[in-house]
Amino acid sequence: MKQTTRWSRLASLSVLLVAGATIVTAADVLRPPPSTTADGAEYRLGPEDVIDVFVWKEPDLTMTVVVRPDGRISLPLANEIEANGKTAVELQQEIAARLSKYVVQPVVNVMVKQVNSLKISVLGEVRRPDVYRIKNRVTVLDAIAMAGGFTDLARPNKVIVLRQTPTGPQRIKINIKQLVGDDGGTPFYLQTLDTVYVE
Repeated sequence: MKQTTRWSRLASLSVLLVAGATIVTAADVLRPPPSTTADGAEYRLGPEDVIDVFVWKEPDLTMTVVVRPDGRISLPLANEIEANGKTAVELQQEIAARLSKYVVQPVVNVMVKQVNSLKISVLGEVRRPDVYRIKNRVTVLDAIAMAGGFTDLARPNKVIVLRQTPTGPQRIKINIKQLVGDDGGTPFYLQTLDTVYVE
């Protein structure tokens, strides 16, 4: 009972925090964003991700590193580098630029070895409200299933996805009944750090 009350308060707080958010419909954002693909070129790094940094002909500079909770990594000669929010290509370009002071025309390759930063929250009238770590892109239906499905009090036609965007927070309204009944419809994919709130 205490657990349910805690999550209900957290859910209420989340809704209050984005009360001034932009309200859009699922149809406006059905296209799966590049950042949701764990193995795509557009994946952006986050804390706890593991990456391989390979510097051609420089074995002392080649290593496996973990993105720290502060979003940074430490490399010999390149020192502290902000990795959070960057793609592998952007990070390797910055590493190469830093190493160019010490290595002639460094060839750097950054590969994402393990994705650990992708997380979503599922709150409200679901059986197991919690924060869930994901490895691949998931739909809103997948997220609700991970949380044990709807409770008896849930209103599947009133699901809200809270999302942070460069232009500010969004509240995306989703009607699960309509989504399930729409044969051949495009699934609604979540982005990392999305919060699914079931009324």
